[in-house]
Amino acid sequence: MGPIDVVEAMIAVGSPAPDFTLQTGNGDSVSLKNFRGEKNVVVYFYPKDFTRGCTAEACSFRDSYEAFKNLGAEVIGISGDDQKSHQTFAAEHKLQFILLSDLDGSVRKAYGVKKSLGIIPGRVSFVIDKQGIVRHVFVSQTRATAHVDEALAVLRSLA
Repeated sequence: MGPIDVVEAMIAVGSPAPDFTLQTGNGDSVSLKNFRGEKNVVVYFYPKDFTRGCTAEACSFRDSYEAFKNLGAEVIGISGDDQKSHQTFAAEHKLQFILLSDLDGSVRKAYGVKKSLGIIPGRVSFVIDKQGIVRHVFVSQTRATAHVDEALAVLRSLA
């Protein structure tokens, strides 16, 4: 695969999750590999801070964050928004989990998360186990809060 090739298919269940290092709203770097051997991780890609569906999804993850922590998991939200937007979004909605900026869309591309209707960044959640293997993929642009229930159910099955 050459440098200009694009991943055409979404990362499949049973595949290693592509590693990434992105910035938080505070400018800290977070790498997926840092959780390996320590925690299961829910990585959810969402279209945009402050939109109705994305706010509902983020607040649903916030409201269930203790359940994720009790299951030994971390939640990471990724969008193309910049660090300042994430910082404001997290503060306004009291989000305790990690939000990361994928400004150039390279991580979204690495995971094969396509746009809906060719223009709206896709809404996809991945449950990644402690060994870095994708255990579940959930795609739903319109059922934003369902991503939380799906992820929790999978994490319970891994426990």
